[in-house]
Amino acid sequence: MEPTRLHDLPEHQLAAHPKEIAIASKVGDRWEGISTRALIERADRIALGLMQLGIKPGDRVAIASGNRSEWCLVDQAVLRIGAIGIPIYPTSSAEDFAYVLNHSESKIFFGSNAEIMGKAQQAQASCPALQKLYSFDRLPDHTHWEAVAALGQDSDIPTLSAYKAQVKPDDLATIIYTSGTTGRPKGVMLTHRNILSNVIASMTRFPVDHNARCISFLPLSHIYERMLMYLYMYSGVSIHFQESLDDLGDRIREVAPDVFTAVPRLLEKIYDKIVAKGDALTGVKRTLFFWALELGHRYEVHGRSPWYNIQLAIARKLIFSKWQAALGGNCRVVASGSAALQPRLARVFNAAGIPVMEGYGLTESSPVITVNDQRNDGLRFGSVGRPIPGVTVRIAEDGEILAKGPNIMIGYYKDEEMTRQTIDADGWLHTGDIGEITSEGFLRITDRKKEIFKTSGGKYVAPQVMENKLKASRFIEQVMVIGENRNFPAALVVPEFNFLKDYCERKGIPFTSREQVIADERIRSRIFKEVTQANEGLGQWEQVKKIELLPQEWTIDGGELTPTLKLRRKQIVTKYSALVERIYAGS
Repeated sequence: MEPTRLHDLPEHQLAAHPKEIAIASKVGDRWEGISTRALIERADRIALGLMQLGIKPGDRVAIASGNRSEWCLVDQAVLRIGAIGIPIYPTSSAEDFAYVLNHSESKIFFGSNAEIMGKAQQAQASCPALQKLYSFDRLPDHTHWEAVAALGQDSDIPTLSAYKAQVKPDDLATIIYTSGTTGRPKGVMLTHRNILSNVIASMTRFPVDHNARCISFLPLSHIYERMLMYLYMYSGVSIHFQESLDDLGDRIREVAPDVFTAVPRLLEKIYDKIVAKGDALTGVKRTLFFWALELGHRYEVHGRSPWYNIQLAIARKLIFSKWQAALGGNCRVVASGSAALQPRLARVFNAAGIPVMEGYGLTESSPVITVNDQRNDGLRFGSVGRPIPGVTVRIAEDGEILAKGPNIMIGYYKDEEMTRQTIDADGWLHTGDIGEITSEGFLRITDRKKEIFKTSGGKYVAPQVMENKLKASRFIEQVMVIGENRNFPAALVVPEFNFLKDYCERKGIPFTSREQVIADERIRSRIFKEVTQANEGLGQWEQVKKIELLPQEWTIDGGELTPTLKLRRKQIVTKYSALVERIYAGS
């Protein structure tokens, strides 16, 4: 039988493709695997323990951890009861921990390490519903998570079986909190049907089967990697969880995955590392390397000449085979999402025989809306692919991308007004992105309607939060946070020159012109101190890492402000493109 709820997936795998290693994590110097049957048994035992702690259908259980087997086991246990999982980004600020735990009314919390447990413990004082904290690591001041399974009572097995059976496909499975324009995270409510429909539809775009292995390192707290975890379960792919990015290259070579997911920032890093190694070569080897690289940058899906194909075959044998070996040698597909991928990277990786397939979606769409597929003529560079089965996409009159399908969220938790703004009366999700559909049916993203942007690491940043903090400084008149598809946020800052003139006079710093003073390192350092203070309380990915100072205020006449004095962000980035590039040069 086809699974209809997320907790059906392990049982489906047991019936269709039972695995000796269904999931695995690196512990010490060895991978510790768990079979499909053991996964089911352990998830049931944890569920029984949660029931002893008073967890019932509809209750909230929070998890904040890097990718490891414990995350998957707790998630399955929560789903089996009919409870609701609340994932939290491990790197979120203590303030966001408190907000999510309190807003979701989570009763139990699982965290992986001392830093995460410290944030949860700090939040517990302001979260009256939060009863118990458990750690995956063995920590002296916290209860180890294995204590939960030890609480399980066999006498509760009939009740657990009844809970499992009572869960309906349209029941709420999880609430995933994403950044909002006010800075407060929004709770996206996704049902079993939302996510499972996306699993089954996305399966048609990934050339994987039950003989494949994957490595999972993007955060499971994001629906992107989490949905793929369920997809791997459904298809019988052995999942190898990787908690740290520090030794990711070594782990990839050990696992030799057939498939993994990535964000553009990671692919940028891989590419930069490869090019740096090529740059260190000398003589003929260096010449061959950059010949192959240039060839890769000209790669096209169609219209390649016979001579190009001959050269590409040589480049793959001499140069690109080493790229493939660095990723384990078995890679059949890399799914790229969460932010826009530079077409040049898509070209060169595909030329190298590493199929990078870019897709598009939102947390609110569980997440996949469209994705490229190298098979069936389904790949176009510069596009995010065609809609997956069951999902319809259309472009509104103002150019906004709208989507409809069984994967669309049921709404934002405790926010009906925002839900109505995002999903219209006809059921269309308003994505906030601007795009176009080509004559071949491929979706292209051309702009953002919303001011929220994503870094190249796939993290959402609400620029107004930081901007409002910075504008409170006496040193700063105007500011705009940037970082769309870049690896960190930065800011363009117009100082408050009247205050700055007085400050310079007090400190004995020359002020002969605006251009001179903003070039003075003492002034740059002092204003960046304001940025450092404003960064406090924000997640690491939200923090502004660099700034550039500007000598002139933004005005309506100058084209930087609207008549209502709102920032014209695109125009400002274009006008100061040289400064923007200087910020990110060599970053």
